[in-house]
Amino acid sequence: MRLLANENLPAQTIAALQQAGHDVVWMRTEAPGSRDEDVLARAQSEERILITFDKDFGELAFRAHLPSATGIVLLRISAPSPDAMSLAIVSALSRRTDWAGHFSVIEDDRVRMTPLPKPLRPSRGTG
Repeated sequence: MRLLANENLPAQTIAALQQAGHDVVWMRTEAPGSRDEDVLARAQSEERILITFDKDFGELAFRAHLPSATGIVLLRISAPSPDAMSLAIVSALSRRTDWAGHFSVIEDDRVRMTPLPKPLRPSRGTG
Protein backbone atom coordinates (compact mmCIF):
# COMPACT_ATOMS: atom_id res chain seq x y z
CA MET A 1 0.00 0.00 0.00
CA ARG A 2 1.15 3.53 -0.76
CA LEU A 3 1.15 5.50 2.50
CA LEU A 4 1.93 9.08 3.46
CA ALA A 5 2.80 9.03 7.15
CA ASN A 6 2.24 12.28 8.99
CA GLU A 7 5.22 13.46 11.00
CA ASN A 8 3.53 12.47 14.28
CA LEU A 9 4.10 8.75 13.67
CA PRO A 10 7.05 7.21 15.53
CA ALA A 11 10.13 6.05 13.60
CA GLN A 12 9.48 2.48 14.77
CA THR A 13 6.08 2.53 13.11
CA ILE A 14 7.54 3.77 9.83
CA ALA A 15 10.14 0.98 9.92
CA ALA A 16 7.47 -1.64 10.73
CA LEU A 17 5.26 -0.44 7.86
CA GLN A 18 8.18 -0.58 5.44
CA GLN A 19 9.18 -4.04 6.67
CA ALA A 20 5.59 -5.16 6.04
CA GLY A 21 6.05 -4.13 2.39
CA HIS A 22 4.31 -0.76 2.34
CA ASP A 23 5.62 2.13 0.25
CA VAL A 24 5.87 4.82 2.95
CA VAL A 25 6.75 8.50 2.60
CA TRP A 26 7.28 10.07 6.04
CA MET A 27 6.60 13.78 6.35
CA ARG A 28 9.07 14.11 9.25
CA THR A 29 11.94 13.44 6.83
CA GLU A 30 10.39 14.64 3.57
CA ALA A 31 8.84 17.98 4.55
CA PRO A 32 8.83 18.59 8.31
CA GLY A 33 6.58 21.36 9.57
CA SER A 34 4.23 21.20 6.56
CA ARG A 35 0.75 22.63 6.96
CA ASP A 36 -2.06 20.07 7.15
CA GLU A 37 -3.46 21.33 3.84
CA ASP A 38 -0.10 20.70 2.16
CA VAL A 39 0.15 17.21 3.65
CA LEU A 40 -3.31 16.40 2.35
CA ALA A 41 -2.49 17.85 -1.08
CA ARG A 42 0.61 15.66 -1.25
CA ALA A 43 -1.39 12.54 -0.36
CA GLN A 44 -3.80 13.49 -3.13
CA SER A 45 -1.18 14.19 -5.79
CA GLU A 46 0.77 11.01 -5.01
CA GLU A 47 -2.37 8.88 -4.54
CA ARG A 48 -1.32 7.78 -1.05
CA ILE A 49 -3.35 6.89 2.01
CA LEU A 50 -2.58 9.41 4.75
CA ILE A 51 -1.95 7.85 8.15
CA THR A 52 -1.96 10.15 11.17
CA PHE A 53 -2.75 10.75 14.82
CA ASP A 54 -4.04 14.27 13.98
CA LYS A 55 -7.85 14.41 14.05
CA ASP A 56 -7.89 17.76 12.20
CA PHE A 57 -7.55 15.82 8.95
CA GLY A 58 -11.12 14.56 9.28
CA GLU A 59 -12.66 17.95 8.64
CA LEU A 60 -10.12 18.73 5.93
CA ALA A 61 -10.88 15.47 4.13
CA PHE A 62 -14.57 16.20 3.87
CA ARG A 63 -13.99 19.81 2.77
CA ALA A 64 -11.35 18.83 0.18
CA HIS A 65 -13.44 16.15 -1.60
CA LEU A 66 -10.47 13.82 -2.04
CA PRO A 67 -10.20 11.60 -5.10
CA SER A 68 -11.07 7.95 -4.55
CA ALA A 69 -7.43 6.80 -4.70
CA THR A 70 -6.78 8.77 -1.52
CA GLY A 71 -7.96 8.03 1.99
CA ILE A 72 -7.17 8.99 5.56
CA VAL A 73 -6.49 6.64 8.45
CA LEU A 74 -6.77 8.28 11.86
CA LEU A 75 -5.05 6.33 14.61
CA ARG A 76 -6.71 6.17 18.00
CA ILE A 77 -4.66 3.34 19.51
CA SER A 78 -3.46 3.25 23.09
CA ALA A 79 -0.51 0.88 23.31
CA PRO A 80 1.93 0.34 26.17
CA SER A 81 5.00 0.89 23.96
CA PRO A 82 5.99 2.14 20.51
CA ASP A 83 6.69 -1.45 19.46
CA ALA A 84 3.22 -2.60 20.53
CA MET A 85 1.68 0.38 18.76
CA SER A 86 3.59 -0.38 15.57
CA LEU A 87 2.45 -3.99 15.66
CA ALA A 88 -1.18 -2.94 16.19
CA ILE A 89 -1.06 -0.46 13.28
CA VAL A 90 0.57 -2.90 10.85
CA SER A 91 -1.87 -5.61 11.87
CA ALA A 92 -4.93 -3.37 11.45
CA LEU A 93 -3.79 -2.11 8.03
CA SER A 94 -3.15 -5.65 6.80
CA ARG A 95 -6.69 -6.81 7.60
CA ARG A 96 -8.33 -4.62 4.94
CA THR A 97 -7.70 -3.45 1.41
CA ASP A 98 -10.42 -0.81 1.08
CA TRP A 99 -8.75 2.17 2.82
CA ALA A 100 -8.82 4.34 -0.31
CA GLY A 101 -11.89 6.52 -0.59
CA HIS A 102 -12.58 6.40 3.16
CA PHE A 103 -11.95 8.34 6.31
CA SER A 104 -11.07 5.51 8.68
CA VAL A 105 -10.46 5.45 12.41
CA ILE A 106 -8.42 2.59 13.83
CA GLU A 107 -9.21 2.14 17.51
CA ASP A 108 -8.00 -0.47 19.98
CA ASP A 109 -10.96 -2.76 19.41
CA ARG A 110 -12.49 -1.72 16.08
CA VAL A 111 -12.16 0.10 12.79
CA ARG A 112 -14.73 2.70 11.72
CA MET A 113 -14.93 3.73 8.07
CA THR A 114 -16.86 6.54 6.44
CA PRO A 115 -16.84 6.99 2.66
CA LEU A 116 -15.32 10.28 1.58
CA PRO A 117 -17.54 12.50 -0.56
CA LYS A 118 -17.03 12.27 -4.30
CA PRO A 119 -14.77 14.94 -5.83
CA LEU A 120 -16.61 17.98 -7.06
CA ARG A 121 -16.90 18.27 -10.83
CA PRO A 122 -16.69 21.68 -12.45
CA SER A 123 -20.09 22.86 -13.57
CA ARG A 124 -20.61 23.43 -17.26
CA GLY A 125 -22.20 26.55 -18.54
CA THR A 126 -25.35 26.23 -20.61
CA GLY A 127 -24.81 29.37 -22.66
